[in-house]
Amino acid sequence: MLSGRAFRGQLVMQGQRELFDYWVRSAGQRPMPSRSDLDPLKVPRLLPHIGLIDVRDGIDQASFRLAGTRLRDIYGQELTGKRADEVFSGDCAEYWRRIHERVVEKGLPLHGVVRGPAKGRDHVILFWLRLPLSEDGGRVDRILCHDVAGPTESERPQAERPLLCYPRPQPQPRSLPRRVHFG
Repeated sequence: MLSGRAFRGQLVMQGQRELFDYWVRSAGQRPMPSRSDLDPLKVPRLLPHIGLIDVRDGIDQASFRLAGTRLRDIYGQELTGKRADEVFSGDCAEYWRRIHERVVEKGLPLHGVVRGPAKGRDHVILFWLRLPLSEDGGRVDRILCHDVAGPTESERPQAERPLLCYPRPQPQPRSLPRRVHFG
């Protein structure tokens, strides 16, 4: 099991780190915060990427209580009020079921990256974060989600590409002076 600091160090997106930090602060000395501990106005920039899955009646009955506007773009449909098995269907259904079951069973946050987060959305690369919430301090009853679609390789700005491959060495001109004099 990772410490909070090690887990945070693995989070790729700035919004993930901000939400995780807020989740930790909101929990205080408890293992996880409750929904009532969270104030959406404390993280307004993140709201379009946030969802809340209600799991009080079990994973089989899990449903989205709310979903930010960017989630509609990512998943290709409005999520608020939909059951999780309606959103996560097809080839990706089992993947998401395992993720959400682990969050509920362990009461620990999870994160990852997946291509094709929902049926028909294979062109989307998703950076996701799942944070457990508990009203009684023990049993997970909701999952706080943060989902951000990442750019594909062809959409990345030129400045980011050297991070993905080694730059070619450039030959140095031979006419450089051996000494530099000041004054």
